[in-house]
Amino acid sequence: MSRGGWTRRRWLQACAAVSGGAIGSPWAATASASLAAAWQGRDGGANVGVLRLQGHRLQVHRSIAVPTRAHGLLQEPGGTLLAVARRPGDWLMRWDRDGRVLALAWIEPNRAYNGHLIADASGDTLYTSETDLDSGAGLIGVRDARTLDKRAEWPTHGRDPHMLLWDEHAAPFTRLVVANGGIEIRPETGRMKLGLDRMDSSLVRIDAAQGDLQGRWQVDDARLSLRHLAWHGHGSNAVLGIAMQAEHGDATLRSAAPVLARFDGRALQPAASPALAGYGGDITADDDGFVIGCPRAQGLARWQADGQWQGLMPLREACAVALDASRALWAAGRSEAQRSATKVSDAKKDDRSQVGLPIGLQLDNHWLVLRDVAAKEG
Repeated sequence: MSRGGWTRRRWLQACAAVSGGAIGSPWAATASASLAAAWQGRDGGANVGVLRLQGHRLQVHRSIAVPTRAHGLLQEPGGTLLAVARRPGDWLMRWDRDGRVLALAWIEPNRAYNGHLIADASGDTLYTSETDLDSGAGLIGVRDARTLDKRAEWPTHGRDPHMLLWDEHAAPFTRLVVANGGIEIRPETGRMKLGLDRMDSSLVRIDAAQGDLQGRWQVDDARLSLRHLAWHGHGSNAVLGIAMQAEHGDATLRSAAPVLARFDGRALQPAASPALAGYGGDITADDDGFVIGCPRAQGLARWQADGQWQGLMPLREACAVALDASRALWAAGRSEAQRSATKVSDAKKDDRSQVGLPIGLQLDNHWLVLRDVAAKEG
């Protein structure tokens, strides 16, 4: 897998050249927001950075050029940020809100990053979803958070592992849940999907100490790829929402396929909805249920936690979704965004407000509202 001539030195020089300047005016306490995101600029180049709210518009506070498109993002306990390349990717990067690149890790030979990562309770260990490019087998990379070096790797008992989270049904930080997308890709064909008639998507539980398999579940329809994860609630009553993408050869079946599955710790079941073009993007869970960005259906799809359909809120090419500290929903399409504190249970109220994006900026699949950790960083 080629890195396109991006040596570490050349890449860091490019980062220094394009880092943006800070927005000078302070935020009002009631209207402040800072989001980490990945995007494509006017020149088509890939970037990660921080967006800040100024009035009713997000502005680029810091921008860092990256070798290829980023996917998953993570804020660490001390406030630093991590971004990992979109699958099949080869870089993992740490940076801070001032646009300084603190670490860069090219992946080991014959491995590819699959776009997501999480940290343990202490922040000392990272877990990355990966693929063995020789065999196509899915892996969890166990990494030293300080150096980003790999300590170990465990099988995910499937292909194409995508997002991973801590299991709410176990003691804190003892067990992982991983969505195996089930799609075969090869380094020589890039992101081309191969052998869709052999798809084998699954949800697995993995012991976080030794990597042992502790459970595996599948939906009945083999052409549904499990991708992104969000927990509603905590503890034994928590329900996991899984955003899915349909890979049927028949366009009618693909368009009508469900995009949400629910896992209660025992069974994995799709949730009913009108046709949403068979494509679920990012997912989050608010106080009432699940929200999935559905870019091909041009909106935000909502379900109650029990799987009851609630409706589609329009947003062109909706994908990225995230909650802020007040539990308000921030949602973004490719070129527009909105903020809403509307509850599913209060359908008569609609307090969505449009949030402008910088001209020419096209957001990628995920973003996150940053926690205020200025005191710790200082």
